[in-house]
Amino acid sequence: MKILSTVGLTEVQRRQIEGAAPGAQIVDRRCRSQAEMVEAAEGGCDVLFGFRVPDDLVRRAPDLKWVQLLSAGADHIMKGELAARDAIAVTNSSGIHSTPIAEYTIGSMLAWSHGLHLTLRAQMRREWKRNSQFMDTVDSMRGKTLGVIGYGSIGRETARIAQALGMTILALKRNPDERRDTGWNPPGVGDPEGRIPARWYGPSDCTEILRESDYVTVTLPMTPHTRQFIGRSEIAAMRPNAYLVNIGRGEVIDQAALIEALREGRIGGAGLDVFEREPLEPESPLWDIETVILSPHMSGAFKDYNGACCEVFAANLARFTKGQPLLNQVDRALGY
Repeated sequence: MKILSTVGLTEVQRRQIEGAAPGAQIVDRRCRSQAEMVEAAEGGCDVLFGFRVPDDLVRRAPDLKWVQLLSAGADHIMKGELAARDAIAVTNSSGIHSTPIAEYTIGSMLAWSHGLHLTLRAQMRREWKRNSQFMDTVDSMRGKTLGVIGYGSIGRETARIAQALGMTILALKRNPDERRDTGWNPPGVGDPEGRIPARWYGPSDCTEILRESDYVTVTLPMTPHTRQFIGRSEIAAMRPNAYLVNIGRGEVIDQAALIEALREGRIGGAGLDVFEREPLEPESPLWDIETVILSPHMSGAFKDYNGACCEVFAANLARFTKGQPLLNQVDRALGY
């Protein structure tokens, strides 16, 4: 078996892979362009460990059986040559982002609820805001309701932390009757059995869960089914003081409708890490809306990211060598 890695493995990571597949040939090259990836695949491979999968790479690896992605999202590769090759299994690294992105989400919610975004802006202006200016806006998250739109590994860890803060959790899932999480997860993280939510909702119940939530976190992947999943009518259903955090994909929310609601004060605020177009254009009004906290699509970044991905890969590689079902398999029909 030949394994092609395009990430540049450390010695520890290489030994981890060797331990999962003794005797496998490992070709490792840190590739920074599609041309380098194609060149690295010149001799073909059975397994690919990387982020991008150019069409030329797939063509040059006719024996390719499985692709392990470094990302949780698969929308960037589920097209072209790979999408058409049903025999090639595709798995993602879902589960590695659950802790950093859940912490980012809770951090954004805490910053907004305690007015930290306003104090940071005042700091830049060397302006001392009086305590009385926060008395009518700062409010504890305890006792509030969090609606989780997309109850996957990230949503479940967000729910676990939010519950510890005294929040009630509502969960929306594509199939709310399937409450267990069967994907890869670090021990002690998330809500694998689906026991935390007070109520469950399906996709057709989006307006209802938004209407009942003080805080909303959107963790949906980008697929044809989720594009503008939260549109103008859904935003109109939100509570006037609600705060929305989007760490999924920008396209799952109608950004124009969201901007309009924020400008008019029809919702409390938004924490946005993803946008319809990235980088966010300098002329976007989102930069200047005081109730918005922005970040440059970095909520999933953390030290030793590749090491965490390698842990998932090694676990799957051990399964692959034994002919067992792989974890985190991407459903081509669903797009994630």
